[in-house]
Amino acid sequence: MTSLLHRPRRLRRSAALRSLVREVHLTRDDFVLPLFVCAGSSVRREVSSMPGVYNLSVDEVTKEASAAFDMGVRGVILFGLPETKDELATGAYVEDGVVQKAIRSIRDSVPEMIIIADTCLCEYTSHGHCGVVRDDEVLNDESLELIARTALSQAEAGADIVAPSAMMDGQVSAIRETLDASGFENTAIMAYAVKYASGFYGPFREAADSAPAFGDRRAYQMDPPNAREAMREAELDYSEGADILMVKPATVYLDILKMVRDRFDVPLAAYHVSGEYALIKAAAQKGWIDERRVMMETLTSIKRAGADIILTYFARDAIKALKSDEL
Repeated sequence: MTSLLHRPRRLRRSAALRSLVREVHLTRDDFVLPLFVCAGSSVRREVSSMPGVYNLSVDEVTKEASAAFDMGVRGVILFGLPETKDELATGAYVEDGVVQKAIRSIRDSVPEMIIIADTCLCEYTSHGHCGVVRDDEVLNDESLELIARTALSQAEAGADIVAPSAMMDGQVSAIRETLDASGFENTAIMAYAVKYASGFYGPFREAADSAPAFGDRRAYQMDPPNAREAMREAELDYSEGADILMVKPATVYLDILKMVRDRFDVPLAAYHVSGEYALIKAAAQKGWIDERRVMMETLTSIKRAGADIILTYFARDAIKALKSDEL
């Protein structure tokens, strides 16, 4: 028999050995759970394209956040579905907006929960775009004031982190200046620094009722083939004061995630988006894949590529799986 000096299989022979030499470990602290807040009371409406995900009124989202915290989830990100919409996204920055109410309610119920507020206008505009529109064009500089006003209202409500996602040039700087001038210098910014114009957002647009009424978002979100441009976007947000950088989507942009990780020494987030979640759910419902195994393999790939924070609708299921593995 041939004598082999190196036999990598020696350390794969049992679960204990594999765990001993494992290079990447998922933990409960890696995950942030997205939640959708809507108007009304006692509302719990499942999103048809995202099994297990719901539109929740403030009272219900508070229960959901509390239950998630008890399970081990330590952070949530909130998206709003206002009762009415207008061209200037008024519902995004009013004091009694659905997200602002939810922030206060969750803070009262679960003081230790990390509350992140998605800072964008698309869910609140009648046209569904992420900024001010004139003559069917999304205006960058005119949108910055409303985005910054939204971030300030979220900070005033008690958000730990605001997360600008509109991909407007200069939005991080506008938010940082507004927050600092208003005494919220300790409110962190998690910038959607590299956000691609992706086809994987479809289920989210159902959940958030945020599909554009005309055109699409390719004029301001990134073109999927571009990688060097992603570094420029990340550099701009970093230089403007972003505390955390994000890549979105996650799994089909793992190369970009790795590039950002190698270049920037700040916390890095990745958003495992609605379409990525829905694909796994749909295939599992058909019996084509093992949902738990594919979920954990997918989330591990995101962390292996360099993410410190993973925003995922699987947050609770992943923590359950981790606890099960510990038994």
